[in-house]
Amino acid sequence: MSEIRRVGVLGCGLMGSGIAQAAATAGYDTLVRDVAPEIWTKARAGIEKSLAKLVEKQKVTGPDRDAALKRLAFTTTTADLKGCDIIVEAVTERLDVKNALWKELDGLCGPATIFASNTSSLTIAAMAAVTKRPDRFVGLHFFNPVPLMPLAEVVRTVTTSDATFDRAFAFARSLGKDPVAAKDTPGFIVNLLLVPYLLDAIRAVEHGVASVVDIDKAMQLGCAHPMGPLTLLDFVGLDTTASIAEIMFDEYRETRYAPPPLLRRMVLAGMTGRKSGHGFYDYSVDPPTPSNLGL
Repeated sequence: MSEIRRVGVLGCGLMGSGIAQAAATAGYDTLVRDVAPEIWTKARAGIEKSLAKLVEKQKVTGPDRDAALKRLAFTTTTADLKGCDIIVEAVTERLDVKNALWKELDGLCGPATIFASNTSSLTIAAMAAVTKRPDRFVGLHFFNPVPLMPLAEVVRTVTTSDATFDRAFAFARSLGKDPVAAKDTPGFIVNLLLVPYLLDAIRAVEHGVASVVDIDKAMQLGCAHPMGPLTLLDFVGLDTTASIAEIMFDEYRETRYAPPPLLRRMVLAGMTGRKSGHGFYDYSVDPPTPSNLGL
């Protein structure tokens, strides 16, 4: 199979822009597709800010930053990605949206192009099945913030060929990641173990085990975690966590994956964490203080 030289990224939200930055910084010509130019503007500004911080910390040189930005391009036309050697999808966590894009690209891309999804909870097989290249389909699950987090889960489904898996694994390494191999089960490795822990932390709040602050402090100081579970939930997004939990519960039918009532209520109220300004903590003040959860 041909060498990977040109990378396509579907979606330039938080994860997509991070993947694009990592690819461009690693030396790949990178083309990002999203639905509107105003989304590109925000994404490019975020990438420029991220690279500026890395230059400031002397993790990236000024010339390398400039070269990475020159390798980065944006488009609204899905067909423009047809010349890419690998396409990494990072759009909304809806199977119908993802599969519509994969069907379109499958008819446009050459036979050597690898398709990879950054999904955190959906099965890769459900996407590979709508294409004529199930042997060239993998999961490439990165972690936020992508330019800084060293892990990538490389997910092999039942139809993924050895050659495709090896190319995807090598690609993840070329981005400076330390990849691990995972089977195609919802949640893969990290979320399979992490999501029940986060949901249990919410249940602890519901049951009055301790305060939000003390639950976070206990896990930080008692288990040497860099942040407590409720702070982490606010960082990930409570709506994102609820969606992942729903998908995993539908797959496994185990109560440990079921979103707790408090999580559902907070999402309905728009308390989705840092991005909304309110979650388990109120981010409208500095330092953030625990939110009134009505318990």
